[in-house]
Amino acid sequence: MNLRERCALHLYAGVMGVLQPLLRVKLRRRARVEPGYAQHVAQRFGRDLPERPMLPQGAPLVWVHAVSLGETRAAAVLVNALREALPDMRLLLTHTTATGRAEGEKCLQPGDVQTWLPWDTPAAVRRFLTHFRPHVGVLMETEVWPQLVAACGVHRIPLMLANARLNEVSLAKAQRWSTLSRPAYSGLAQVCAQTAADAQRLRQLGAPAMGAWGNLKYDATPESSQLAQAAAWRSAAPGGWPPTVLLASSREGEELQFLEEIRRLTQAGQAQGATNGDDLGRQQIRWWVVPRHPQRFDEVARLVQAQGFGCVRRSAWTSSGPMPDSGVSPNPLPTVWLGDSLGEMALYYALSDVALLGGSYGPYGGQNLIEAAACGCPLVLGPHTHNFAEAADQALAAGAAVRVADMAQGVDAAVRWLSETPSQRSQAASAAVGFAQAHRGAARRMAAEVIRLLSLPPGR
Repeated sequence: MNLRERCALHLYAGVMGVLQPLLRVKLRRRARVEPGYAQHVAQRFGRDLPERPMLPQGAPLVWVHAVSLGETRAAAVLVNALREALPDMRLLLTHTTATGRAEGEKCLQPGDVQTWLPWDTPAAVRRFLTHFRPHVGVLMETEVWPQLVAACGVHRIPLMLANARLNEVSLAKAQRWSTLSRPAYSGLAQVCAQTAADAQRLRQLGAPAMGAWGNLKYDATPESSQLAQAAAWRSAAPGGWPPTVLLASSREGEELQFLEEIRRLTQAGQAQGATNGDDLGRQQIRWWVVPRHPQRFDEVARLVQAQGFGCVRRSAWTSSGPMPDSGVSPNPLPTVWLGDSLGEMALYYALSDVALLGGSYGPYGGQNLIEAAACGCPLVLGPHTHNFAEAADQALAAGAAVRVADMAQGVDAAVRWLSETPSQRSQAASAAVGFAQAHRGAARRMAAEVIRLLSLPPGR
């Protein structure tokens, strides 16, 4: 690290220190909607940390940081592969968001520890590392913090960036702050990029990223109990389960677009779906929305009702599923069903015949499309999929997805998909599953790389 980079890191440390009170304010505000943000706040500053795990003789402490829900699910796949190879390992699992921490509890076994990742100041990071003394660190996807990487170098803890991705927008931002970003990326011991394009962009920042390792999310398998539950509810529905369109992992602004298109189709007398291409009037389409962020569940419910639609929330269901008449709206407009639960995307995909990918109809880069495909749910992609660019292209080539220019075209494409014959729809579902299964293997490769880093002499 040259003098300019050291000065930049010192200035960055000062700014992060000054911002600590604002972080506390932000956490209090978030806790009003998500109480998890009020828990163990001191841990975010490297204080009141849980005890370091007791390690069996010769066993490593593997630290994995997964910022939020999606990264935690990907991390779980890697952790499972590591446990197969290192059955005595202990896991130190860190997060930044409440949803990530809640999901991460599923990964823990006796002897493991879970905590918040410390705020990126020298003191907080130092307290965290000296307390836990992990043998190796694994950061998931994009979580590269300048002070954290620098401190791991001082403590001789090898850091790996797993399932790494970097789009053009993020690369441009990082290059504008190259005096901070370049030492951080070059300080990593290994970078396992999802695609060759990601690797090429990461190398521009000095990261040791050679080749494509694949995407851990292909190795994740849908929750079998949720698939079974969906199948049971579908088969038990009086008169059969209606054709269903899902807006999955929606972001702000996309729900309103979706509702406006449902209104357009309803007013045009075209909002009737069917189980075959000869009868478009037999059953009304069931419309689903599942927001990406749980703090927006109530907001989206209010939006649906304010637009004149009926609203049925997943949280109001019993264990026997939706009531037979709960989807009937007294309004001229149809009922919209709201998925307001966490960790049930496999259930929602299995209940749907086609899904519009949230985050791809606004400038968000798209959400994870692999889980939908693994559940056999074909996809309609909007124009913005740069977060999963290669996966999106592969899904299109496999016949598991189609791409449209905007929400209007997306809803029309979904309705056309419902009009296909049962054999055509079954073929699209099979293509989705086949696409998801064809790209597995990243977990085994990345786990082997973690083990290699553990075998290196300290400081290498």
